[in-house]
Amino acid sequence: MPVDNPSGDRSRGGPAQRGQRLHFNLFFPFAPDYVWSQQPRADIYYDFDALTHLVRSAERGLFSAVFFGESLRLREHLGVLTTDAITGRPDALVLFAHLAARTDHIGLVATLNTTYFEPYDLARRIATLDVLSGGRAGWNIVTTDSAWTGANFRKGGYLPHSERYTHATEHVDVVQALWDAWPESTPQSPVQAVEWFDTHYRITARPEWPRSPQGQPVFFQAGESDEGRDFAARYAEGIFSRYLDFDAALDYATDLGRRLVKAGRPADDLRIFPATSIVLGDTPSDARERHDWFRGQVWTDRRTRAVVEKVWGRDLSDLDLDGPLPDEPPTIVKQSRSHGVMNSRDRPQHIAQQWRELSRERGFTVRQLVRHLAPGAGFVGTPAAVADRLAEYVHAGAIDGLNLTPTAFPDGLDEIVDRLIPELQDRGIYPTEYAGTTLRENLGLAPNVVRRTDRDRKFAV
Repeated sequence: MPVDNPSGDRSRGGPAQRGQRLHFNLFFPFAPDYVWSQQPRADIYYDFDALTHLVRSAERGLFSAVFFGESLRLREHLGVLTTDAITGRPDALVLFAHLAARTDHIGLVATLNTTYFEPYDLARRIATLDVLSGGRAGWNIVTTDSAWTGANFRKGGYLPHSERYTHATEHVDVVQALWDAWPESTPQSPVQAVEWFDTHYRITARPEWPRSPQGQPVFFQAGESDEGRDFAARYAEGIFSRYLDFDAALDYATDLGRRLVKAGRPADDLRIFPATSIVLGDTPSDARERHDWFRGQVWTDRRTRAVVEKVWGRDLSDLDLDGPLPDEPPTIVKQSRSHGVMNSRDRPQHIAQQWRELSRERGFTVRQLVRHLAPGAGFVGTPAAVADRLAEYVHAGAIDGLNLTPTAFPDGLDEIVDRLIPELQDRGIYPTEYAGTTLRENLGLAPNVVRRTDRDRKFAV
């Protein structure tokens, strides 16, 4: 559903660059968020030419970066490979090397996992892209304790949940030490050896890559728990958020600001990007009709039924989607499994009861219930109206940008670039040209965060 119109004058404040500029990132999630039926073949989502067209459209619209999500194992549903989503993903760094040669300014943010990738190898690969692209690389730092994913790396279940972020902290610090070992002065200066001896890593290494034009890649993160937010306060320069309602977005930004100050950083020392999509129309009713049509295309019968099956824990191929929820209770009593992830908070019987009560209260069929529960486009309206609403968010300091998922592929950004961005520029909240040649410059970020905070490091250089 579209977010409510913001009201009131609450503001996070901050320096001049906060509350004055909106940044767009292209988010390509490799999920069923597009109108698949319009494409002649499914493998177009892996086609380099099609991906290049999408990213070039983003660059034409002065997007700050393109961000690819990651999945290190094929998705499953009820124990078998799912058919309602794109289930595999190309290696982001290889793909970005291809895109770096076909673009000039847009940043390239790869999601890479601290749990399964070795620090030296990861540091070397990201730094190579950063130098190759002229300083446009970013790292979305993710961690997991999923044994289901770890089985692909001979590390199934090796990391206890309680150590997920302590391990990630050490991993990032090792990568940082390796990046810092290359001399800043002249290429003739000696590259220093890094000796690291701590809980998870014992490393003696001498990096073999030069420094990037932007100093180092930009750190992104998307943690939601208290641990995740504290991790972001220590490292992140951009953060991906799920808070799009105005008050929730402002509360989230305020909370992060407090954590940043506690970590020894300015309160506005990172950029906040809620994930969403935008649907435009010539009139408000036209935009709403387009939004409803799009949701109807994306939420197929197969995908709608799968939402209920994940809670009930069994095949419901005979379920009438235009009728009520199943009479019988879910199969799984305590936990359910989705894509191999066990979640103790996901209580099937409790969720089923909540859904039944909501359906009785609203008179929902299964299809209507799933549509109600599933988020729609965050901003729906005419280009002028959407621009006005985004201006309120930006000026209040609730967000710094949006992680935009296109509603079609590969041409889903063209209308935003051609119709919305000029409206944003007229309001003075969107750039009319790239600020520089690096991702760090284009996001208005200071030199990399680790050089602005006090670190207790366990290594010798």
